[in-house]
Amino acid sequence: MTGSNRLRDPKLWIGIGISAFFLILLFRKIDPHELAAAFRTMDWRYLVPAVALTFLSYFLRSVRWKYMLLPLKRTTVDNLFAATIIGYMANNLLPARLGDIVRAYVLGRREGLESGAVFATVVLERLWDGFTVQFILMATLFTLRLPPGMENVQYDLNLCGYAALLLYLVTIIFLIVLKRRTVWTIRMVGKVMKPFSVTLQEKVIRLLGAFIEGVRMPGGGGIVALCILSLATWLVATWPIDLLLQAFGIHLPFSASMFIMVFLAFAVMVPSSPGYIGTYHFACVTALTAFNLSPARALSIALVIHGVNFFPVIGLGLFYLVRDRITLREAEELSVKEGQPSA
Repeated sequence: MTGSNRLRDPKLWIGIGISAFFLILLFRKIDPHELAAAFRTMDWRYLVPAVALTFLSYFLRSVRWKYMLLPLKRTTVDNLFAATIIGYMANNLLPARLGDIVRAYVLGRREGLESGAVFATVVLERLWDGFTVQFILMATLFTLRLPPGMENVQYDLNLCGYAALLLYLVTIIFLIVLKRRTVWTIRMVGKVMKPFSVTLQEKVIRLLGAFIEGVRMPGGGGIVALCILSLATWLVATWPIDLLLQAFGIHLPFSASMFIMVFLAFAVMVPSSPGYIGTYHFACVTALTAFNLSPARALSIALVIHGVNFFPVIGLGLFYLVRDRITLREAEELSVKEGQPSA
């Protein structure tokens, strides 16, 4: 998809509209002077360990990805980390989570793997992320007690958790059936897709075929490693939130940072502009105000948390692109050409 075609994509403008809506909700009642005063209270020395831990979480994610790819090839962590950073940078700059496709293309190019099979492991990785977030959510609900008057927030979080758990269970059941009864499942999907265009049907069938080719789970030891690495990845990714709260002089139990992370995990699922602008901040502010923080102070913290996850990844991702002589447009267009969905 070229730049001009992307600008005509309604999904892009819908995402921008959603982001604008949440930004208006956030800023309409914020006093700029109070927001500036909140920033002045921050101890900026916490940024260094927060950024370091953010990159450590991506490194752990790369190691976990290595285990998922073992049935295909023994890949190098250096290539995995570079592809991961480039992919997340692309998610910050391109619409519709195209970074997942870019990541599969970049690794496939460096390791000599078919991009469709690599993309299947990215889909599998998202499922592992979903179940890990579910585990963190349940752990949070059992350990965290919100301040009095916030019972409705905790109730709504419970409902979201159960709904997401149901969705992931249905997805897992579908994938198990797809793996064990491939022909029958693809035939059923074809019948369901009949009302849609032939082009869309072909894309879905190709994606299912690539997924079947790529999903080959490692043995028992590999499953245990995936569980441990998934939990470690998300806990390390949560640690910067705890540090940045302390940077603003806010001392809450670590379960509070887990609570905020769950909100952020749900927020990135909502269609938005590149970089999850608006939706990310609204979710973060909503979680923070549950602890009786003022909206201005909560927004200042949300902006810093987003910045820590946004700018360093873009900087390192651009370095890897230059090093490997790849452009985002090249990665995106070749990924689509090889049969990946353009999302």
